[in-house]
Amino acid sequence: MNTNNYNQPVGNALPDWQPVTRQPRQPLPGQHCCLLPLSPDHAESLLQAFMLAPDDRDWTWLEAERPASLAQMQRWIAEKVSDAGLVPFAVCHPQQQPLGVVCFASIEPKHGAIEIGHVCWSPLMQRSVLGTEALFLLLQQAFLLGYRQVAWRCDSTNLASRRAAERLGSRFEGRFWQVMTRKQRNRDTDWLSMIDSEWPAAQRTLNACFAAAQVSGCNPTAAK
Repeated sequence: MNTNNYNQPVGNALPDWQPVTRQPRQPLPGQHCCLLPLSPDHAESLLQAFMLAPDDRDWTWLEAERPASLAQMQRWIAEKVSDAGLVPFAVCHPQQQPLGVVCFASIEPKHGAIEIGHVCWSPLMQRSVLGTEALFLLLQQAFLLGYRQVAWRCDSTNLASRRAAERLGSRFEGRFWQVMTRKQRNRDTDWLSMIDSEWPAAQRTLNACFAAAQVSGCNPTAAK
């Protein structure tokens, strides 16, 4: 146990710690997908992708309703692009067709903490290697920038979201009760995270999964 000069228990010393760089709004390329800064130009393609779903069940745990028109999609995108607390990305096919949206959120460069959130996959991404790699690219970039913790928070009833985070290597930290309301319902929030010392092992595991996926044509983690 670490103690200070008053013999009080304290956390590990970080004598060389400096605030980290905030993620710039620039592309993050991968093998199976590319994350491009979200833009109003993506509205039409995203609308077409999301409308491939027969209903709006994928939006049950999201704050917004599924946009049903080009104007609604443009407003939904504009809200994310104009939010200074987010770094929003369109998840694109290698040919740069937008198929989903994900963001860096709760960004705290002073403390080295950041969150992956606002995950919204179209049917063209669900249970595919594109979704897995999109999240991998965000984790990789966060730790390259020097962040110490990458959080993942989800509605406690959204088991698919929690399982996706766990498959990527995040650990369940706890449940926060009645932290918000959403769509006239209570929301308890499950908090998961990965810290920098855990990333190398998770990175090796995920890279091995990507290599296996290229050989077999399947997606071993099937994150959604």
